[in-house]
Amino acid sequence: MRNVIIIGSGPAGLTAALYAARANLAPLVIEGLESGGQLMMTTMVENFPGYKDGIMGPDLMGEMRAQSERFGAEIVSGHVTAVDLRSTPFAVQMGGETEQTRSLIISTGASAKLLGLSSERTLMGHGVSTCATCDGYFFREKPIVVVGGGDSALEEAIFLTKFASHVTVVHRRERLRASKIMQDKAFGNPKISFEWSSELAEIKDVEQGVVTGVVLRSLQNGDAKELLAEGVFIAIGHTPNTSLFRGQLELDANGYIEVGRGSRTTVSGVFACGDVQDHVYRQAITAAGSGCMAAIDAERYLESEGS
Repeated sequence: MRNVIIIGSGPAGLTAALYAARANLAPLVIEGLESGGQLMMTTMVENFPGYKDGIMGPDLMGEMRAQSERFGAEIVSGHVTAVDLRSTPFAVQMGGETEQTRSLIISTGASAKLLGLSSERTLMGHGVSTCATCDGYFFREKPIVVVGGGDSALEEAIFLTKFASHVTVVHRRERLRASKIMQDKAFGNPKISFEWSSELAEIKDVEQGVVTGVVLRSLQNGDAKELLAEGVFIAIGHTPNTSLFRGQLELDANGYIEVGRGSRTTVSGVFACGDVQDHVYRQAITAAGSGCMAAIDAERYLESEGS
């Protein structure tokens, strides 16, 4: 019987593990399919407090992992295939094994939707990004392409004009899906232009290991067009990793876990932190902060239950 199981090993999960371990709860962390979360695909992280010269994403996650293990967190590789939250103790199934726990912290994160290009994965962190706030600084005075047509895409494009020499928004349709106020801001920005009815067909240059340009394909006539770019930001949305919890926890219209009073979900004893419940900020530091909240909430819950 576990006091607390944490599903997910990104900044939220590992911070929850650190706080739970220091509270003598002996947490079990199940890493999931993407050990370390989205930061494992990031190169330099310069906006995480405490690292004045920046730190590589995988190195930051390694530090957080080692710190939580130092205080007694148990971290296992594996993928949770089912959970049963209908009664306590909760059951967490991983492969052929089932663990029981008095409390559960969900930090399964959200996955950025990608285009499916092989070059996209290869160049991720080397000119391809899914987070303007995280990586925009690295593209000072460089031409950038943003893919998408919703509020998130235009928000990223507008933000990137602080750094880029020019931002080209590539959209599959002839009109944007974004709200009118966001459209007005984007259309009124002299550093933003649009490629309509087009899709990103290729990102160059895998051989050099950096982004040097893109190939666009017209969806009207199939013509190809090359565009100079040193950065590509994919902004076509995120998918919260909540399929395990559908029908057991309350989710919002986009599938994110609903929380109230800190990290508490609609099931007593179950807590959520990080990007699985945050579609607004999506930063490593906010994820870590919410992981701290979840661990403290879990500790207080267990105390109130006399565990």
